[in-house]
Amino acid sequence: GQPVDLCARYYDEGADEICVLNICAFKGEAAGDLPLLGVLRAASERCFVPLTIGGGVRDYTARDGSAVSALDVASAYFRAGADKVGVGSDAVAAALAYYAGGDGSKTSLRRIATQYGRQAVVVSIDPKRVWLAAGEAPPAFPGLPAAAVADHAKFRGPNGETRCWYRATTGGGRRDADLDVAALAAAAEALGAGEFMVNCIDCDGKGDGYDLELLKIVKRSVAVPVIASSGAGEPAHFAEAFELARADAALAAGIFHRREVAIAAVKAHLKGRGILVRD
Repeated sequence: GQPVDLCARYYDEGADEICVLNICAFKGEAAGDLPLLGVLRAASERCFVPLTIGGGVRDYTARDGSAVSALDVASAYFRAGADKVGVGSDAVAAALAYYAGGDGSKTSLRRIATQYGRQAVVVSIDPKRVWLAAGEAPPAFPGLPAAAVADHAKFRGPNGETRCWYRATTGGGRRDADLDVAALAAAAEALGAGEFMVNCIDCDGKGDGYDLELLKIVKRSVAVPVIASSGAGEPAHFAEAFELARADAALAAGIFHRREVAIAAVKAHLKGRGILVRD
């Protein structure tokens, strides 16, 4: 659909915040993406809730040979009306540099947080499960903390495994990183992340619920707000994220886009369970 109209619809239906993800940003020049910036300006004029834009927040060389920094990209997004920017792949690079012994001053997270404040920096985590056989330990990456292991009561691996660790990825899940989700979250928070959007590649689009064990790991690793994402299929899944994983917020896209579930129905369900929601 048309992104501006969708943003306006979600706002009218009661969304508390709206997140716009530019999934093609890695192909082009985000800071000079005039159509995207135009969408942001138009959306910000019709939606009076916090607006987050993610995608393309990285250093790159423009077609004319000039250097464009992640801070330049973030600044363009803020000028166009964003309240927060989402950083994904670049956060993984920043975390690895952090553990390699750098002071973090040159990372995109530190630079954006210094310029605009921690509250404006959302780190989008895109991990995938790596299942472990009985008695198997996760890999030990030199210079990094031990990977956190989840013991699942709900999800199973291809051979019936119940234990897994979560490998960080970049490029929307196309490239694996030698970094687990707990280490990524801890480093990103130290560098300036003010919120975490926790996706799960294995759950995305399935409607079977959020990965609660993943959310619990991230919640234990940081002190800033954690947003549940990927997997919501019904109002009860939102309640699980809040009650069982102690998420601070919950995000969904497909079920609202396809009108399978109404935002009002989710809020009514949460209220019925005694969970505080915004009117």
